[in-house]
Amino acid sequence: MDTTADDGAGTVRVEIDDIQSGALRPRPVPYEGKYLFLRVDDRRAGRALLRRLLPLTAVGLPSTDRSQDAWVAVAFTYAGLRALGVPQESLDSFPQAFREGMAARAELIGDVGESAPAHWEAPFGTGDVHIALSALSSDAAQLDKELERVRVAFEGTPGVQVIWQQEVRQLPTGRTTFGFRDGISHPNIEGVGLPASNTQEAPIKAGEFILGYPDETGNLPPMPTPEVLGRNGTYAAVRKAHTDVAAWRRFLRANSSSAEEEELLAAKMVGRWPSGAPLALAPEHDDPELAADPHRVNNFLYRENDDRGFRCPAGAHIRRANPRDSTIIGDARMHRLIRRGTTYGPPLPEGVLEDDGADRGLVGVFLGAHLERQFEFIRAEWINDGNFIGYPGEKDAVAGHHGGTDTLTIPEKPVRRRLQNLPDFVVTRGGEYCFVPGLRALRWLAELED
Repeated sequence: MDTTADDGAGTVRVEIDDIQSGALRPRPVPYEGKYLFLRVDDRRAGRALLRRLLPLTAVGLPSTDRSQDAWVAVAFTYAGLRALGVPQESLDSFPQAFREGMAARAELIGDVGESAPAHWEAPFGTGDVHIALSALSSDAAQLDKELERVRVAFEGTPGVQVIWQQEVRQLPTGRTTFGFRDGISHPNIEGVGLPASNTQEAPIKAGEFILGYPDETGNLPPMPTPEVLGRNGTYAAVRKAHTDVAAWRRFLRANSSSAEEEELLAAKMVGRWPSGAPLALAPEHDDPELAADPHRVNNFLYRENDDRGFRCPAGAHIRRANPRDSTIIGDARMHRLIRRGTTYGPPLPEGVLEDDGADRGLVGVFLGAHLERQFEFIRAEWINDGNFIGYPGEKDAVAGHHGGTDTLTIPEKPVRRRLQNLPDFVVTRGGEYCFVPGLRALRWLAELED
């Protein structure tokens, strides 16, 4: 099935049935899932595994039947494509950022200090990660069925090893380890057919997310060769991030005089209340009724009612990661991503202010057709710099690298508030750049010959 949309200047045809479901669709709510990293020690075995995984790889849009809504997605690092025997001419056609990998570009994107690759969890950044598999579902039984099919596909493939795996699931609260609802915003992509989470934003060109289609510049993004390999593919930045919930709670407690003030300060740092209600629409208090309305919870812009950030500060996490129509340096539409965050580990018990030693956090997948001007730009310029919003030296209140010395400005009347000595609330535990090919490209890879 091709999905067609008219942008007023012509028709864009997006080949939905050749695009992996893991590339375009939002994650389900609720969700359970698993990520696996594989190392290919024998290229023939790797190709044989791909042939067995092909029937399991989901394409198309979400099922309306929750019990059937599960998908497996397959992606490759640069080292993985080389391990499968992709010709050097094709390998050289990939962008530099992908060829170098995330670890080599860590300083650029703010993975320094405790988040530097020297402290990453193995096998991130070692070159041993070749294939990344993900399986997600809103139904635990359906996920188990898909994972069993993946296990069967591995039988008789000694030349491919599982070297890392991570289970993820929505916490019983429906929120992240920091206590906030997540997975609310999703870009409206031209020609795809998924409902818009923000009807006030014009659809974004498909080429911002999928290779082979015009992007916001009106041009086709650079695409790996041959065309069968590149078309309908995308890039994914896969990251494991530990969340220091105890440090978060201590900071809120130290800078507030009541539980109500703590909740407001946390909302000012995130840009939403714990329920998911945005400060742009609910500036004074949480509004669970608004948050529960899928037509309202993400349907807002900033410029008309909050350009100066008195409702949602310019330094708040959701406003930095997606400035929407805010007055900023540059065009925000050129830097949008599909973001898929999933939670791992147990929650820190309510009221606890000291770390219990458990590993908890997020596995984030950030998808787009341009690694450098999407993921890397957002990390370098929007998350870890404040010049674009007029606050030089300030960083994202939640996700930025602070080192205990940074400042956060919260616009207030008559005098703005400035918080000092922000610690790191999020620590990178590892990351990889992956290529998510279309279905035809997967077949091409599986049928490579020496």
